[in-house]
Amino acid sequence: MPGAFVPYRIAVVAPSPVSMFNLAIPELMFGKVEVDGRPGYEVVICAAEPGALPTTGGLDLHVAHGLDAVDDADTVLVAGTGEPFEPDPRIVAAVRSAAAAGKRIASLCTGAFQLAEAGLLDGRRATTYWKYAGEMRRRYPDVDLRGDVLYVQDGPYVTASGYAAGIDLCLHIIRTDHGAAVANEVARGTLVAPVRPGGQTQFTHTPLPPERGTGCADTRGWAMRNLDQPLTLTDLARHAGVSVRTLTRRFHAESGVSPLQWLLHQRVERARELLESTTLPMDQVARASGLGTADSLRGHIVRRTGLTPSAYRAQFSRLDSAGMNAVV
Repeated sequence: MPGAFVPYRIAVVAPSPVSMFNLAIPELMFGKVEVDGRPGYEVVICAAEPGALPTTGGLDLHVAHGLDAVDDADTVLVAGTGEPFEPDPRIVAAVRSAAAAGKRIASLCTGAFQLAEAGLLDGRRATTYWKYAGEMRRRYPDVDLRGDVLYVQDGPYVTASGYAAGIDLCLHIIRTDHGAAVANEVARGTLVAPVRPGGQTQFTHTPLPPERGTGCADTRGWAMRNLDQPLTLTDLARHAGVSVRTLTRRFHAESGVSPLQWLLHQRVERARELLESTTLPMDQVARASGLGTADSLRGHIVRRTGLTPSAYRAQFSRLDSAGMNAVV
């Protein structure tokens, strides 16, 4: 049917031995995306040698597709592997060819070594799991490695650090392709945190404090439901039933950022969602997201996206001319 939506095709490249967790993340996250009741993505797992593929957990997986699956993909995502994570020349050649064809290239964890070996990250910002940052710097000194962040996008190349940061990278891609509202819905459906900023640190420098009750989770949920209110540190601490100092310490240990940094990020994400999914005037978007005024909204959106709110809406609105609405 003319104009029918065609799902984005993602080729997940599995090196040997592959991390099972790395393979599970894209299948789960992209598999939750629906556009007008249809799948938003088609995910194909492929390997240099189709058939039995060893994993870092000691099991074998059957991979049906070879690297020719990369040719038909819009995005190529290279999963991580175990030590010594030597790049596979066949995978390196495949991602280099995909990059030359203009495809988006992403990596999870040590998958970044394959991209670096292909020369794709020279002079670009990238990341990998913090434990292997020193090794990447030694092997690939021309990479502008950011070893303490969750994920980085530099042009068409997106790299994530280890473990759960892969979830953040997938949400980032979903938001880029389908908008903040869809990404946040996927986050809710998979019971993970809303899209986190890529510059958030990978780990905290102090141990997580002993659990007391439900920690800050309830307070974060309450704040998300009240973003349009002028919330302060005192309000958050009062809801959590602790002092401001205790709240700040626990919040940073749990989320990696301060309460007010987290709150501002959620307000901006809410504003982006409203810009994409409604026709509300800018001052109403600002009030509904808790950013106050249209001028404040403009400042935060420009800093986060490089676009004015009007330009952002024009580029990313998910509403057609017949379906415009202003429902919050």
